[in-house]
Amino acid sequence: MRTLIVDDEPLAVERMQILCARIPALNVVGTASDGAAALRLCEALAPELVLLDMTMPEVDGLGVARGLAKLSPNTSKRPAVIFVTAHDHFAVEAFDLEAVDYVLKPVAQDRLERAVDRALARRDAALPVEAAPANSPWIEEFWVPHRSELIRIAAGDIDRIDAERDYVRLHVGARSYLLLHTIQRLEDRLDPERFIRLHRSTIVRRDRIAGLKHDGLGVWSAQLVDGELLRIGRTYLAKAKAMAGR
Repeated sequence: MRTLIVDDEPLAVERMQILCARIPALNVVGTASDGAAALRLCEALAPELVLLDMTMPEVDGLGVARGLAKLSPNTSKRPAVIFVTAHDHFAVEAFDLEAVDYVLKPVAQDRLERAVDRALARRDAALPVEAAPANSPWIEEFWVPHRSELIRIAAGDIDRIDAERDYVRLHVGARSYLLLHTIQRLEDRLDPERFIRLHRSTIVRRDRIAGLKHDGLGVWSAQLVDGELLRIGRTYLAKAKAMAGR
């Protein structure tokens, strides 16, 4: 991702450049020391990602984010914004401006990498991330952004899907992948003969369910083949029982 670093502290810019150099998915195309310069460089360089300090003289980080929205009303063409700041009390305003993430200083390498993964997921949401044969209405595979590549995941290899705000996490064996998608949209596209929704935030592959357990007072759980118990939401209990012929 073409990346612009914006911070009024030279040492902070230098540190961020070092952290970015360790992430293969990033290509730093410029730096800016104030908000006005950041907006000019965004017009000139068309970055895909802006690592944006919050507190700067004259035009602060929130002002830059608002300016980017005016420069690119089309959100698909607007750079993703990750706020990088020492202050935690601007988070609500940041997410109101559709920031990808909000990272506190001093920035840890792994924390920045997770934020970049979110930015990659949002960027690649416009790419074909799902595919189905012409004769089937169901998703058969996903192309998931991970680090600097797209990974192909067959739908049948997914053990479980968990909702995480505007994202879903696909669990494949011991690994998991974040995808910009809603769990409701996925439920509509996954083959109901292979997957079942057990909770408003959880979809499970049917053959991963070893049994159903009644916990009393109308509460049921699904026991997975690895021994884990998942609470079944009341809305989804009838379907779960129907799976068991009840």
